[in-house]
Amino acid sequence: MSADGPRDLVILGGGLVGMTLALAAARAGLTSHVVDRADPADLTAEGVDGRASAISTASWNLFTNIGLADELEPLGCPIDAIAVTDGMRPGQIDFRPEPDEGSLGRMFANRDLRLALFAAAAREPAIDWHSGVEVVERTRGEHSVSVRLGDGRDLTGALMVAAEGRSSPARNEAGITAARWDYHHQAIVTALFHEKPHGNVAWEIFYPAGPFALLPLVDSADGRHRSALVWTVAASDAGAMLALSERAFLAEAQKKMGGMFGELSLSAPRMAYPLTFHHAARITAQRLAVVGDAAHGIHPIAGQGLNLGLRDAAALVEVLAEGMRLGLEPGDAQLLARYERWRSADAFSVAAMTDGINRLFGIPGRLPSAVRRLGMGAVQRLPALKRFFMDEARGVSGTLPALLRG
Repeated sequence: MSADGPRDLVILGGGLVGMTLALAAARAGLTSHVVDRADPADLTAEGVDGRASAISTASWNLFTNIGLADELEPLGCPIDAIAVTDGMRPGQIDFRPEPDEGSLGRMFANRDLRLALFAAAAREPAIDWHSGVEVVERTRGEHSVSVRLGDGRDLTGALMVAAEGRSSPARNEAGITAARWDYHHQAIVTALFHEKPHGNVAWEIFYPAGPFALLPLVDSADGRHRSALVWTVAASDAGAMLALSERAFLAEAQKKMGGMFGELSLSAPRMAYPLTFHHAARITAQRLAVVGDAAHGIHPIAGQGLNLGLRDAAALVEVLAEGMRLGLEPGDAQLLARYERWRSADAFSVAAMTDGINRLFGIPGRLPSAVRRLGMGAVQRLPALKRFFMDEARGVSGTLPALLRG
């Protein structure tokens, strides 16, 4: 089969979700074209992206099932516990599983995830990877789909998958509307070296201006302790925060975290990302499936954005693989309807939960803070409620695709 010949899937977007989908599809016997405008070398260069992602237990099962566990295992830091506190005041919640239950997830630098995914894709004959090219035309017909690239090539397949992110052109061209709003906040993202070990604990510290999250990373090669920082600030303050000297920025961070990690220094560049919400009214159209941020963009408050997209990918692959075993082709409307039903409720509930938590903790004043801490104390004392939240963090609630099960 030529590199530009017909494939089962035409995946638009080769990021973390799109490339995971292509690799999972290959394991299930589905071929794909993956198209991305970015050059992979630019995405994986040192210092380009200081972001890190929390990979839930279910998402780790997915990476294991597509053959990435051995490569990724030494690069991830287990999340053994999550501490949630209202402004470092008394009354925090500690989510800590029993010793035999494993971790709540793993933290990875996005760069490490990309390197592993891109290397696996380059080795996989079922994936034709077209990077550094623009899609200039998309066509979804009754029997097939095609895209024209900026260099004049045409790629064809049975099903188009929109994985291009929040501003997905394929979703927009299909006329799929989305509920959306702007939080008027930005996330300052970087990574910190710190004097004291983090003990594999993820901290979510809530302030009225926005959450301040410290997420454990593996120690650096020279043995220095590290954590990822996601610091939500008002959009109007983001420029000033980035303009602070390193010393002044670290001093502000020290105040927010109560000095608990000792002396700090930066281990990654500071970046700012606007925080918005959107949830697509539909995630399918004729010969089109929408996944990841193209389908739902949520607040990073619980670190579930990427995991939600990986659940989309695993569910879509399972639906398509089962359909093909029954003699249906990947673009069949019955299969897309099943994917829509399976993913819509879960995606909406996670989006609503993260939005609600953000709004609840954003109410300023002593009385709201006292009420929140009272509620947190109740959760801390109720094992069943803590179990519910831990299962949500692990991504093991609901009906899981086989790829997400251990």
